[in-house]
Amino acid sequence: MKYISTRGQAPELSFEEAMLTGLASDGGLYVPETIPTLTHEEIASLNGLSYEDIAFKIMKPFIGEAFTDDEFKGIIKKAYANFGHIARAPMVQIGDNHFLLELFHGPTLAFKDFAMQLIGQLFQASLSRSGKRVTIVGATSGDTGSAAIEAFKGLNNVDVFILFPHGRVSDVQRRQMSTPSESNVHALAVQGDFDDCQGALKDMFADIEFRDHVKLAAVNSINWARVLAQVVYYFSSAVALGAPNRKVSFTVPTGNFGDIFAGYIAKKMGLPIDRLVIATNQNDILHRTMATGAYTKQGVVPSISPSMDIQISSNFERALFDAYGRDGSVISDLMADLKSGEFKVSDEAMQALNTHFSSGRASEEETSQTIAAYYEKTGEVLCPHSAIGVKVADENIQETVMVTLATAHPAKFPAAVQEACGIHPDLPARMSDLFDREERFSVVANDLEGLKSLIKERLA
Repeated sequence: MKYISTRGQAPELSFEEAMLTGLASDGGLYVPETIPTLTHEEIASLNGLSYEDIAFKIMKPFIGEAFTDDEFKGIIKKAYANFGHIARAPMVQIGDNHFLLELFHGPTLAFKDFAMQLIGQLFQASLSRSGKRVTIVGATSGDTGSAAIEAFKGLNNVDVFILFPHGRVSDVQRRQMSTPSESNVHALAVQGDFDDCQGALKDMFADIEFRDHVKLAAVNSINWARVLAQVVYYFSSAVALGAPNRKVSFTVPTGNFGDIFAGYIAKKMGLPIDRLVIATNQNDILHRTMATGAYTKQGVVPSISPSMDIQISSNFERALFDAYGRDGSVISDLMADLKSGEFKVSDEAMQALNTHFSSGRASEEETSQTIAAYYEKTGEVLCPHSAIGVKVADENIQETVMVTLATAHPAKFPAAVQEACGIHPDLPARMSDLFDREERFSVVANDLEGLKSLIKERLA
């Protein structure tokens, strides 16, 4: 299995090389050269298997010879050992034709744990074997950072620096990043928004001298291994609902497009997915693009769903790459246009995107109303991100059964939830002392050179 860049100018890499590299040297994102497919019988055979066994069968074709079967099974077992539910990704029914896929039973109570716990074990296995050391720099709108720190804290071969927008994540999200005491983790509160953090990360990768000096690696959703891990729960949930003999649709609250792109990969592998519905908050650049064909930045407005406060959805580049017939030169031109704030998607590419994706949005008021309505109707307490997904799903449910991805535990956003429905969601017992722990983070300027100097200084 080889991996190629969406911009067509970087060398082909193996799975392990692409995982450790993260962002391609030409600024693009790595994708598989070909997508492995499963037969009807192979998908049907997943029914009744544990989450770990499904994960092995889905991901193994993508990793090539990077790990033996026994090694990879051991990695998967360790990755999900600390999840708080035996099913890992259980479902609950919230409507006649509507199910909620709970992806918040991991160590940091967010869907990012499915990918980050796995990638942490993959890095550890690979680096221990090679004796190398890397520096992980990540940008987060809230959940990726805490999941990365939880996955990599205390590991011998990794230093972790997480950039998050100062004052624009929830208190729980910040404390999950700032309270670990391990010396190899560093939480950096950047005086800007998430797009500033993500832009700084991309600029660090573009600086070859800095990249090589600190041995830079990325675990943001730009890392292919992150997307691959998320493909698994599309299969586990769809099979539980009758696939491959029954089509399933999914609604995904998303800002950076990685989680829904994983659904697209599952569909390309043969899973009978009818529709993939993009759900956005008031920072609705993805919904506007699907409606108009124009990807136009309008600035980020802080919201009660901060993990979706994004205007540059990095993984959308992967979907565009396929929509444009895998023409890397076109993608390079589009990303160059984006530097001025906008690019236009061609009619042919929009037609290709519309074959797979629909979209919708929820305002702040609609998000709160959905939290309140579903608590009253079902007793289910939704986080704001999950509520956006449920609201948009309700607008898109047809005959096909709909699964909405519940991306975070409501206790990560207690103020928004309590204001909406009067319930203060408690943290699980294992995290009940989170607000008693000492915080350790640095507030830093939105300055690329300053950030690079700080990273070098702490690694010295």
